[in-house]
Amino acid sequence: MLLRAFRSLMPKEERFVDHFLAQARHIADAAKALDAVMQADPEERPARIAALKRVEKDADRVAKEAGRGLHRAFITPFDRSDILALINALDDAIDLMDEVPRHAALYGIESFDEPMHRFVVLIGQQAELLVELMPLLGAIARNAERIGQLCGRISDIEDEADNILREALQSLIKERPEMIAFLGRREVYEMLEAVTDRCDDVGDLVEGITLDQV
Repeated sequence: MLLRAFRSLMPKEERFVDHFLAQARHIADAAKALDAVMQADPEERPARIAALKRVEKDADRVAKEAGRGLHRAFITPFDRSDILALINALDDAIDLMDEVPRHAALYGIESFDEPMHRFVVLIGQQAELLVELMPLLGAIARNAERIGQLCGRISDIEDEADNILREALQSLIKERPEMIAFLGRREVYEMLEAVTDRCDDVGDLVEGITLDQV
């Protein structure tokens, strides 16, 4: 109790919230860019992949600036380890999306199937929730109820992604494609589902921070 009161009297470095919001917006942009890659005709795909890479590079700059800020900061709005974990989870989500087209090309996947598109829709939904969630970290106690609602919805979407992964793998096994095609599609499914996991990790971290602050 005394620690919370002491923290409330000290100046805080609120720039971290801005960094988190920028990263969340880049997740939303990356989901749109990945969807564009999946929708593109083969001749258009390199340009769409390049656009996705630009989003990843922009996001990487934000993550690095947040990391430098953490290194410089004397006072942080909440625990340093939580800040670092948030930076990394948000960055991992974008990095995984950026990897999807390369892994698809590696395994000769020329068209993206219906489960892959469903994953990207769910990622976009999570990103929208993260964009709403991040600014609430600037006033955690006041926003605790809404934070809980948003984190719960992010987790629900991750559960939906788990279901899609199970269904997609069951269908893939029934199809019995040749081994390279099987491995390629399985890996893309798992990478996309892992993006929803990273977004859910962000929600879990925010819930933990909220419990510490209220």
